[in-house]
Amino acid sequence: MRQPVAFSSLRVLTALLALSLFVGCGDSDEPGNDANSPLYAITTQQLVADPVESYVVVTADAERTASLSLTNAIKVPGRALGVGIPKTGSLYVVSDESATVTRYTLNSAGALEPSGTVSFASQGVSSLGEYQANFQFISETKAYYFDGTTAQVVIWNPSAMTVTGRIPLDALVIPETLLAFSGAVVWVDAQLIMPVGWRPVSGVGITRKAGVVSIDTATDVATIATDDRCGYTHDAAVGLDGQVYVATEAYGAAVRRVVGADVPEPCLLRFDPRTRRFDSTFYRSLSGLVGGGTAGALIPGATGTAYVRVLDESIAPVTEGTHPRTVASGTGWQWWELKLDTLTATRKADFPSTSGSVFLFESENQTLYTEFGAGAASTTLHVLGDSGKATVTTQGLSFSFLQLR
Repeated sequence: MRQPVAFSSLRVLTALLALSLFVGCGDSDEPGNDANSPLYAITTQQLVADPVESYVVVTADAERTASLSLTNAIKVPGRALGVGIPKTGSLYVVSDESATVTRYTLNSAGALEPSGTVSFASQGVSSLGEYQANFQFISETKAYYFDGTTAQVVIWNPSAMTVTGRIPLDALVIPETLLAFSGAVVWVDAQLIMPVGWRPVSGVGITRKAGVVSIDTATDVATIATDDRCGYTHDAAVGLDGQVYVATEAYGAAVRRVVGADVPEPCLLRFDPRTRRFDSTFYRSLSGLVGGGTAGALIPGATGTAYVRVLDESIAPVTEGTHPRTVASGTGWQWWELKLDTLTATRKADFPSTSGSVFLFESENQTLYTEFGAGAASTTLHVLGDSGKATVTTQGLSFSFLQLR
């Protein structure tokens, strides 16, 4: 899902909205003076620029209300991500404009300094990006990069900044389709489980196929499981039974709402990490779980629970010609809590309706989720729980967040 909204048609509107949101707001982007206080890197993609550019902001703010300035941020060409291992003082910055990873290290003044690069071009990779979850750090000396364009996992060493191997995933290639890895993964012991989705190369739609790549991180052996009962299953959560529940994300639900019954019904499947197969006896309609309506996503909540998103068209009406990405990224998606053992769902009325496309970030004391502003002008983080309390806001789209210390 490289473009959550129709970017080219929204740039002028985005610029106006960004100005209206941030003029007159008090900035709070200076790193904390206390060397022991939490410090974060938030990378935001600015779509008003032509060409597109991104900024890496270092801030002490994440859990309190603040508006971040880009004045002292690190500028990166293209759509960038900042990834890494939390609380290690290192940030790895990538962009869709190259295959190069640049490492930044936190200095004593609380600023980031370049400290090395590595290129994945030798593996046939030309662009880095998609989601923060495409980069998975196994240890300080081993990491994976999931590349949908070349259908492989690049294995690299974040300490030595070298490429050490690859895991080919040729079985995921389907003619005339685009392969996209999930924005969220789950772990079961030493097994990394990455959901997979496909959509047609041209036109608006999703492919009727669900997929999971599971990797034994001790041996780097990958197993691929697929299921043809629904599609665009990009979301996953672990149940109390140790099973992994995989669901159609909000974009897939939006496509179904816009295009109609020719698109696979958004669904919930169950994947067994022991057998590394989908459970052929288990299938649930997401709409049926919430009493009807446009439903998508499975966002992990408290142990044994997850959240399903349901579109409230009294807030966000869908009209003829509306693009599914606009629907998925727009405000108007309710929160429903789903108990994975009983499969009962309850509307969380104390959570404000927000954008359907959501990423989860971990701060010092909270799990935060993203809310994208209209026209991709801003990103506001909210506490998952606490009635969705809003915290920090930045300009543009923030797909990545890392606690540096």
